[in-house]
Amino acid sequence: MAYLSAMSLTIGVWAQPVDQAGLDFVIEAERLGVDSVWVPEFWGYDALAPIAAAAAVTDRIRLASGIVQLGTRTPAMLAMTALSLQRISEGRFILGLGTSGPQVMEGWHGVPFSKPVTRTRETIEIIRMVMSGERLRYDGDVYQLPLAGGQGRALRCAAPRVEVPIYIASLGPKNLHLTGELAQGWIGNSFFCETADTFFDSLRSGATSAGRSFGELDLTVSVGVEITDDVEEAGRRHADGFAFTFGAMGSASTNFYNEAFTRQGWGDAVAEVQRLWLAGDREAAAAAVPTEIGLQQNLIGPPHEVKRRLRDYRDCGVTTLRLGPAGDTLDERLDNLGQLMDLVATVNAEPIISPQ
Repeated sequence: MAYLSAMSLTIGVWAQPVDQAGLDFVIEAERLGVDSVWVPEFWGYDALAPIAAAAAVTDRIRLASGIVQLGTRTPAMLAMTALSLQRISEGRFILGLGTSGPQVMEGWHGVPFSKPVTRTRETIEIIRMVMSGERLRYDGDVYQLPLAGGQGRALRCAAPRVEVPIYIASLGPKNLHLTGELAQGWIGNSFFCETADTFFDSLRSGATSAGRSFGELDLTVSVGVEITDDVEEAGRRHADGFAFTFGAMGSASTNFYNEAFTRQGWGDAVAEVQRLWLAGDREAAAAAVPTEIGLQQNLIGPPHEVKRRLRDYRDCGVTTLRLGPAGDTLDERLDNLGQLMDLVATVNAEPIISPQ
């Protein structure tokens, strides 16, 4: 019987360090050994200012935007902010980018949602030009620098050169391919271990096209955590929350989450939830979400079940889990997180046994 070296899972946490309670959570997460903190951006707080606050009260934990919505800031402004946060955090910043969707971009920001994959590529290329110290000349489909016909000059960044890891949130095949080609990491959602290749095949093809190893990518996946003996109740409650994802995180014709679930075999269920939501029956929409989705998208159950699911993520190739620990209070969330970190340490210490 052969024993192989097991791939280790690292753990990140979602947080909004915009007040003392949020900062306390980040401080305690660092104390518990969490590797990274991920700050979201929707239509409330931004993702970047809170990271500067978290940097001031931590020493080790990596600080990631999860995600900055592309199109809300110019590529040069994103590069400038990333340079600032990398300096403030002494090298701990990760720039997580994503295209969001037309409902948010056009409804909240008033920015046309067009050419999302092209916009992602051009933004990353411009950011890297800025950080390398090159004179900023760029002729793309979305961005032209300097602006054609204007009085602008091609400038070099006045700040010292620095590298900032760039991760991309992607769900569709074309954007996944681009992630494998250009990014240091993938910000994954709507992920089932059982159908991991729905995402990994496109990521792998992108890496191969760029002459990179698929193993270079940090493959991060979002999960909730609830350590409990009442598995059915917790799974049902987590499933209910997906009604908003399927019904409201997009229009009747454009919902990237629904498309990702459909590619993994959940098309009929997702379509019915969306139909009920758009018809105004939110209670029925929540009830129509299969409990299996709540259970398989999260780490739910007693310790032995959570360890089994952790092995599933590790063995299918995920390298980082981005966690949202359950709890109504800071103490409850930290208790769940502390238990989870102990379970992760146990799983990471286990060898993988070869079938040969």
